[in-house]
Amino acid sequence: MTAPAAVSLPAELAIDTDIARRIISGFIREQLRQAGFEKALLGLSGGVDSALTAALVAEAIGPERLLCVLMPYRTSSADSLSDAHSVVDWLGCANETVEITGMVDAYAGIDGRADVSPLRRGNLAARMRMALLYDKSVSWPGLVVGTGNKTELLIGYTTLWGDSASAFVPLGDLYKTQLRQLAAVMGVPRAIIEKAPSADLWPGQTDESEMGVTYPVLDRLLYWMVDRRRDPAALAVMGFPGELVARVARMVAGSEFKRQMPPIAKLGPRTVGVDYLYPRRRPGSARDA
Repeated sequence: MTAPAAVSLPAELAIDTDIARRIISGFIREQLRQAGFEKALLGLSGGVDSALTAALVAEAIGPERLLCVLMPYRTSSADSLSDAHSVVDWLGCANETVEITGMVDAYAGIDGRADVSPLRRGNLAARMRMALLYDKSVSWPGLVVGTGNKTELLIGYTTLWGDSASAFVPLGDLYKTQLRQLAAVMGVPRAIIEKAPSADLWPGQTDESEMGVTYPVLDRLLYWMVDRRRDPAALAVMGFPGELVARVARMVAGSEFKRQMPPIAKLGPRTVGVDYLYPRRRPGSARDA
C-alpha cells in the first residue's frame, strides 16, 4: 500500500506501508519477548513520531499494555498537549501527565545564571523526560520505547541520553517523510501529521527552521547519500547544492558518537561491544526460568 495522496514525499521514498507495519509490529513483540517484558511505555509529545510509535505499540501488544507519559514544560505549546491527549483518547491506552517545569528550572538556575541558553535548557528538559520514563518503567513495569526516526538519527538531531535513550526504536529505519506515510495509513490524527515538526524545546521552534532544510529535501539527500551511497559529484548531478551536501555530510559524520555505545579500551579476549556481541537474551538464560 502506498501513501495517501495528501502525504507529500519524494517518489523514491515511497514505502509499502503494509510490509512496514507488519515488520515493525513483529519487531516490537520480539524485543519485549527477548527481554522478558509484557508492557511498554513512551513519552508522548503530541508530534507525529511519538503518536505513530504509540499506535504501533498499541497494535502490537494491546493498548492496555502501553503507558504514554505526557511531560510538558512551561514553554510547551498548548497544541502539543491537546494533540497528545487526542492520541491517548484514540488509542485507549493508560496515560500520565508529569509537569517537568519545576524540575528543569530548579537545576537550570543552580549556577545562579539567568542566561541559560534555549539549547541547554532544551537538552536538560529532554534528559529529564527520559529520566522520568526510566523511573516509571520500574513501577509500570515495561521497556522504554524510543520514538526517533532515521532522519534524526543520521544527522544527530537528538539529545544524547535524552530522546536518544531507549530500549529499542521501532521507527529508526524510517525517514520522516516515510513515517508520515505510515501514520496516515494507521489513522494518526491528520492535524498531527500535517503540523510543522517541532521538538517543542522553546516557543516557536521548528525542526526545519533550525536545520535550514525541509524534510522532503533532507530525506531525499540522505537516501541517495547513505542508502544508495552516491558521492558528492553524483549528488550534484542530481541537483543537490554542494553546500547542502557538504553540510549534511558533516552532520552525519559528526554525530556518529551518538549512534554508538561508548567505546571500550580492549584488554581481554572477549570485550563487550567488540567481540562479545550476543543478543539481548539467549534461550536458557535466567529470564527463561
